Amino acid sequence: MRAVRDTHQTMQRIKVGIIGLVAVILLIAVASAILGSATRERPIATAGSAQPDVVANMAMTNTGAVAASDGSGEPLAELGVAPSTSNSQSAR
Repeated sequence: MRAVRDTHQTMQRIKVGIIGLVAVILLIAVASAILGSATRERPIATAGSAQPDVVANMAMTNTGAVAASDGSGEPLAELGVAPSTSNSQSAR
């Protein structure tokens, strides 16, 4: 009688374990599907937000203007935030 009871209890524990594993796998699959669909959506262009193509064009023109105006490549020195490292003497 005791051997029969142990097999029923063992089978019940195995069933509960398998159901738990299936539930966890199902939750992971649902979360993955939700996050996957969120990353595939196109970003919403809100009013007043920066447009990526305009910002890219501005950045390209700004670096071109700085390089053309001053070949030192020291933007902080141009703004007066840091001293210039060039060795040129100012005319007196």
